[in-house]
Amino acid sequence: MGWKHVRHIGGAALDVLFPPSCLLCAADVVQAGLVCAECFGRLHPVVAPCCDACATPQTAAAYLGADGLCPACERQHPVWAHARAAFLYDQASRDLILQLKYADRLENARFLAQRMRQAGQDILTPDAVLVPVPVHRWRLMGRRYNQAAVLALAVARRSGVRCVPDALVRSKATTRLASFSPQERKAEMRNAITLHPVRAAGLDGRSVVLVDDVLTTGATASVCTQVLLEAGAASVSLLVAGRVPAQKEVDLDFPVMETPM
Repeated sequence: MGWKHVRHIGGAALDVLFPPSCLLCAADVVQAGLVCAECFGRLHPVVAPCCDACATPQTAAAYLGADGLCPACERQHPVWAHARAAFLYDQASRDLILQLKYADRLENARFLAQRMRQAGQDILTPDAVLVPVPVHRWRLMGRRYNQAAVLALAVARRSGVRCVPDALVRSKATTRLASFSPQERKAEMRNAITLHPVRAAGLDGRSVVLVDDVLTTGATASVCTQVLLEAGAASVSLLVAGRVPAQKEVDLDFPVMETPM
């Protein structure tokens, strides 16, 4: 009897003893690591039409330019090439991400990573390298893991794309950025990210997919991208679990602040 068959039998036995439940509401589901139909209806996948560069959904394709860019990205393209997101960062996806981030709900990473793989299939090419946004060692000591690295490794397992979890280092302990303006975030992140010297050769000439849990203003992603490009990466694209939507009542180009990191 093969190991996979044994694992299948063991998994079935566990499902009888401990029926699988929804990641969000604990209702019964057919398989572990899923959300129920009602909770899935509360999630909002990022689908076309959306901006190719910042993954912001648009109400109609007519709002995108010839290159698939929103007006903000047409005026000033981000330093990275493309951005893909699994979900809008609203209440349901926020719960999944924050439970992963702060409550040791590592099983949420498997569900999010599967959706990230689907959203980013065009940038997850065989020659690409997955690199997570790093956290400072002090914060890592408190959380015990980097949620971006957990997501990157889970995406790697599902896509077959190589992951280098320690390629970037957060050498500066930055202040929590949730209440900062985009300009303040950029200033706070300056010189905060460096490249692990041993990993530089493995990134030279490669397409890098930078992985994070949430994309808000892009200040952290911009710094990471610049470091990767200076290290010789051929291109950098973003892949995130949640994209913070625009705060329409203030300014379509000014995103709301994410929950504290």
